[in-house]
Amino acid sequence: MIYADNKVTDVKIAYIGGGSRGWAWTFMTDLAMDEALSGTIRLYDIDEAAAKNNEKIGKRLSARQDAVGKWDYVTCPTLESALTGCDFVVISILPGTFDEMQSDVHLPERLGTYQSVGDTAGPGGIIRALRTIPVFVEIGEAIKKYAPTSWVINYTNPMSLCVKTLYHVFPEIKAFGCCHEVFGTQKVLRGICEETYGIQGIDRRDIHVNVLGINHFTWFDKASWKGIDLFPMYREFIEKHYDEGWNDPDKNWANSTFNCAHRVKFDLFKRYGLIAAAGDRHLAEFMPGGQYLKDPETVTGWKYGLTTVAWRKEDLARRLERSHRLASGEEEIELNPTGEEGILLIKALCGLTRVISNVNIPNTALQSPSLPAGAVVETNAVFSRDAIQPVVAGVIPEPVRALILPHVENHERTLQAALTCDRSLVYEAFLHDPLIKGRASDEESIKLADDMISNTLRYLPEGWK
Repeated sequence: MIYADNKVTDVKIAYIGGGSRGWAWTFMTDLAMDEALSGTIRLYDIDEAAAKNNEKIGKRLSARQDAVGKWDYVTCPTLESALTGCDFVVISILPGTFDEMQSDVHLPERLGTYQSVGDTAGPGGIIRALRTIPVFVEIGEAIKKYAPTSWVINYTNPMSLCVKTLYHVFPEIKAFGCCHEVFGTQKVLRGICEETYGIQGIDRRDIHVNVLGINHFTWFDKASWKGIDLFPMYREFIEKHYDEGWNDPDKNWANSTFNCAHRVKFDLFKRYGLIAAAGDRHLAEFMPGGQYLKDPETVTGWKYGLTTVAWRKEDLARRLERSHRLASGEEEIELNPTGEEGILLIKALCGLTRVISNVNIPNTALQSPSLPAGAVVETNAVFSRDAIQPVVAGVIPEPVRALILPHVENHERTLQAALTCDRSLVYEAFLHDPLIKGRASDEESIKLADDMISNTLRYLPEGWK
């Protein structure tokens, strides 16, 4: 990297999962819109043809006059060639296919266990982790060998376990996980604030929050805007609008699997006094299964949706078609801000700015003193030149801590299960998961675990067979 005139050039970024037909284009968009950074993106993917397609898309985008951030895109055939000498590593992958995800999400329904996402918590999150952890072991070992001083940014779910695996393999690694769920809750607070005070144009980043918890089960115990404590405003809004929730005019919950009316957030605030700071679809999966995910009718009553893998398969077909249009020039990427902060964090780590943002890293500094030091937690941190310094988040109230701990404990069980191919630890994780616990017999839960493992065997190490 070369620093001069408040710009950094010759930045080398290895993108693992560089054949992505979605998030990669978001990344390219943000890079193209920032003139302070330039360099080379090394695309690595087990689907090399997909990476080559993105190479074409990236080169076309960078050549445009309206793209102020200039990057070269190169497909790399191996992890070694992608990683050697790189400054940053971005990981955004999907181990397995949507066929495996079909089993992750829908097979537990035979026991009355419904999942609204299926990639982080619940039985789907556990089995997805069994596929993902061995890949992250390989990636972590390669980073240790070829790029030990690089900064590693993970976007892959299950977030906590991916980051935990990287540090298990290479304790000195400089890795962190990025997630935009907190941003979504800041936007909800911004919208309520604008409506309450009759103010327009509030910047989401000016909603200052203290972040507690673990990825996709995050909480705010403080939230303010320009000196105004937003908790009384939030409480009053919930009292008036508890039944209908908060409806983003651009994201009607009834028209998309992925949107919600934030009624689960509102209910959790009434029960625990903290602002639950992830999307309702994620939050529901961390709670006991008889509450927000009892059955499809209950889900509809809370005004959010269940994941439908069939929709994801149809969407993938649409993305494949778009990928070809973008590569051929039939369609152009629109340069509009994406709302992600990854590029801003890279700029901070390069020394161009200083940023406070939420981040997923191990709790070794006890930034979350209520949780074990071995847990991967989500809190705020200060990003500056070649450094991430976690902000002490403070104590999590005991009722909320009691909700988080079973998942932290399951992270350890699941990691060890994946590393040792130990089915008994998977059984323990299933029996301790709040979505399953008390909803079926132990025998039924163990049989479900075996069947779900069988459905993903082709992506698991030999020890599982």
